[in-house]
Amino acid sequence: MSPFVFSLHPTYILPLININTPKKPTNFLSTLAKPHKMKVPYQLKQGQKRLSHQLPSGLNMEVIFQEAIVKHPRTKSPPLVFVHGSFHAAWCWAFHWLPFFSEFGFDCYAVSLLGQGQGESDETSGPVAGTLQTHAMDVANFIQKEIRSPPVLLGHSFGGLIVQSYISNMTNIHFTGRGNLHPQLAGAVLVCSVPPSGNSGLVWRYLFSKPIAAFKVTMSLAAKAFATSLSLCKETFFSKEMEDHLVQRYQELMKESSRRPLFDLKKLNESLPVPSVPESSLNILVLGASNDFIVDNEGLTETATFYGVPSVCVDGVAHDMMLDCSWEKGAQAILSWLNDLNNLNNQDR
Repeated sequence: MSPFVFSLHPTYILPLININTPKKPTNFLSTLAKPHKMKVPYQLKQGQKRLSHQLPSGLNMEVIFQEAIVKHPRTKSPPLVFVHGSFHAAWCWAFHWLPFFSEFGFDCYAVSLLGQGQGESDETSGPVAGTLQTHAMDVANFIQKEIRSPPVLLGHSFGGLIVQSYISNMTNIHFTGRGNLHPQLAGAVLVCSVPPSGNSGLVWRYLFSKPIAAFKVTMSLAAKAFATSLSLCKETFFSKEMEDHLVQRYQELMKESSRRPLFDLKKLNESLPVPSVPESSLNILVLGASNDFIVDNEGLTETATFYGVPSVCVDGVAHDMMLDCSWEKGAQAILSWLNDLNNLNNQDR
């Protein structure tokens, strides 16, 4: 086995590695006036708006919003709030999943965490964009200020770990939007999520069972080789059937999206696992991908077991499920779960 793999701290091997909904964003949201300019920006699709949410620090989070195309008066669909993972930003949801879910009656909000995408950076946070807790608090503040009813919170990869932190800190009082709380959710979806214990378990399994894959993941993510190697970018994030011109487009956006790592991964792993929520009645979908090069089946099972729910593994898709060539498969699985959630909530009224 290459000594280079062991020379890296194991926490660096995986990723540095989406009731009554508002008809429009509330007044607190404004058009992003002075965004960070990405050299290769995401061009908004029809019906999408790039907005800004001001945090208590005065910094602005980028938000891509797409309003529900069809509102169903008898079905009160919750808004959907999407949280990306490392090397991504709000744009990763906007290509496919925002248009898809808006067509089925869901208002969709994709946020860019601080230091990512076209949002602003916290210059006081040092070389990283924040911590698991500060990112979760930023998402909570956005929901408090901008969302009028409990949303479904969706997180991908390390964004899924941020959603898990949010769930652990969520209070048991009703959704009020007051104070510095983590407001109640209608549900949560963890998409190819880093498990509650972090990525250390994933690292060691790869090192001993898949040393070549471990080396590739290390090179791709820790050394950022995905940014210069199209083939490695494809193998890390996408299915082998993905067309190269699409991989190249997403590769360019990834290179531009993360001005700072989301976390100090060594400190992050020392703070894990996330606190358990044994008495939570929150509906959670744990969704994985059969061709995931980063989060293995054991990681998927760990997350599902932690929340006491069955895992759902989508066949024939890779880690970036929302961008992959078969992105509809994951979207349909989530839509089916959302429809069941709506039916359950409407029966309770």
